[in-house]
Amino acid sequence: MRTRLLALSVLTVVFFCSACQQQPAPKESPAAPQTASTTRPTIVFMTDFGTANDAVAICRAVIYGIAPDAHLTDITHQVTPFSIEEASRFLYGVTPYYPANTVFLIVVDPGVGTTRKAIIAKSKKGQYFVSPDNGVLTPTLDRDGFDSAREITNQNWMIQAAVSSTFHGRDIFSPAAAHLAAGWDYNLVGPALPELVRLTTKTAVVTEKGIEGELIGLDDPFGSLITDIPREDFQKLGYVVGDKIPVQINKKPATFPYGKTFMDVPVGDSLLYIDSRGRVGIAINQGNYGRKFNVEIPGSIFIPTKHTLINPIKPTKTTKH
Repeated sequence: MRTRLLALSVLTVVFFCSACQQQPAPKESPAAPQTASTTRPTIVFMTDFGTANDAVAICRAVIYGIAPDAHLTDITHQVTPFSIEEASRFLYGVTPYYPANTVFLIVVDPGVGTTRKAIIAKSKKGQYFVSPDNGVLTPTLDRDGFDSAREITNQNWMIQAAVSSTFHGRDIFSPAAAHLAAGWDYNLVGPALPELVRLTTKTAVVTEKGIEGELIGLDDPFGSLITDIPREDFQKLGYVVGDKIPVQINKKPATFPYGKTFMDVPVGDSLLYIDSRGRVGIAINQGNYGRKFNVEIPGSIFIPTKHTLINPIKPTKTTKH
């Protein structure tokens, strides 16, 4: 009996020694699938579809059906309907924060079903843009550089069903973005396009008298006015923080204190400031300027150089906002 117990003990010791001498499994192998997943490009989605219907959800379903591992996020789906200019502004503001190989899917397409082209464009930053060729990419590609573009004509890149004449977001753009994110060769999507449709954009005009600019949007939900006057041009007028600045908004005179942030004025008061995008803005501290003064967009704004009086268009009392 003692002999058997001794033999069993020896075998146990040999087994454990043998196990300790074996090489551990490589630590890298479990991480391999994660590496493949994290290298998939992100799809960044923007439309004017709103969220009151199923259009966005359908487009998302199409994308996930083709590229189930895609990383899908949004800019907004509340672009003012048919406003290519607004969509281009949102795109311009967002793209610097995404890396190369990001796929931007933009469906603001008042020309859907016409002869306008469906395209994929590439910037010199290595980002891709799936959109209608209607000028929505102009500001972004002017800044980042135009690398190449192709028309989407390859049926394999589209939905594998009849293509609607009114819902290319579902039938052309979403499938193309998904295939691109899944690693399909961009060069096979269709013929190369040497140039794209350009959006005609207005820029603020600086004269000896001041700056004439445009009201290009409302910073919803706060109702602050967004202008096309850049910080650099505004600084040429000579104002410093704390000054009272005479302004014409849609040809109506008003005066604003120049502040750095909203709490520089009492709650309910208005101010002129430089917004986070580096443009002149006008706001009410904890209020909605656009709604309170019924400001229409697009509109005009004029800021005179310091110590230059605004010539009134008609006898009217200057409003202190």
